[in-house]
Amino acid sequence: MSTETERVRHIWEKMAPRYDNGMAFVERILFAGGREWVCAQAEGRVLEIAVGTGRNLPFYPPNVCVIGIEFSPAMLEIGRRRGAELGIEVDLREGDAQALDFHDESFDTVVITLALCSIPDDRKTVVEAWRVLRPGGRLLLLEHVRSPLLAVRWLQRIVDFFTVRFEGDHLLREPLEQLRVAGFVVDRLQRSKLGIVERVAARKPSL
Repeated sequence: MSTETERVRHIWEKMAPRYDNGMAFVERILFAGGREWVCAQAEGRVLEIAVGTGRNLPFYPPNVCVIGIEFSPAMLEIGRRRGAELGIEVDLREGDAQALDFHDESFDTVVITLALCSIPDDRKTVVEAWRVLRPGGRLLLLEHVRSPLLAVRWLQRIVDFFTVRFEGDHLLREPLEQLRVAGFVVDRLQRSKLGIVERVAARKPSL
C-alpha cells in the first residue's frame, strides 16, 4: 500500500468504534434514504467497495449475492458482526479498492457509498470498478461532492484543508468526472443539499 493509503487506513482503524454513532446523525441530516436508493437497484453478483461497518447490509434485495471489501480490519469486524446479527449471508473481505483482487468482468453491480471521498486514489477505484463489472453492469454511488454553487464550494475549500489532513476526507471531489473518463454512461443522477450530495446510477456499456 502507498503511504497515503496506510495513513488513511490508520485513521479509519481509530475511527471504527465511534463511526456508526457519528454517521447516524450525519445521515439523517444529509443522506436520508440514500443507502436504500442505491441498494434497491443492486442486481446479481454485487461488489460493495469500502463496505465499512456494513451500514448498507439491511437494504439489499434478498436475491443478490454480496461481496464486500474494506481496508480497515476494525471496520470490517463490525461489519461482520452486523451481518451475523441480521442473519445475512455476506462475504466480507479485507482488500484495497484501488487494486481489487477479482477477475475482470466478474460482477453485475458495484456499489460505493460515501467512500470515494476518502479512498486516496478515487480515479484508480473507478477504473477498478469498470474492470470488474460485466458489460451492461451497473455502478451505483452515494457520495458527498464538490458543490456547483460558488459560495458553498468556497466554504468546502476551507473545511477541506482540515478534513483531508485529519480524516482523509476530500470535500472537493466530483465522481462524475472520473466516471465519464472511465467510460461509464450515467443513467440517473440526483443532487441535493446545495449540490453537495449526489446519487448516481451508471452503466458499463455492453459490447
